[in-house]
Amino acid sequence: MRQEIQERCIMLARHILTTGDTVRQAAQCYGLSKSSVHKDVHERLRLVHPGLFQEVQAVMTFHHQVRHIRGGAATRERWRKLREKQ
Repeated sequence: MRQEIQERCIMLARHILTTGDTVRQAAQCYGLSKSSVHKDVHERLRLVHPGLFQEVQAVMTFHHQVRHIRGGAATRERWRKLREKQ
């Protein structure tokens, strides 16, 4: 694996740990695709830095567990804005 990809994996992992961002938020912050961020954090990081991988997995697991709640809140907000326009 190229050195720059290894550094990107570690940079993304540290960003996610400090900010608690989701994969989409981290991708938007660094101008990458969410697929690239996901692959860096879930596959490549395991080989590059196993200890950091375990910490990031805890954050990612939390996001996975609450995504249905966030989706419902976003839908509720969308409908609320539509009602206010009318």
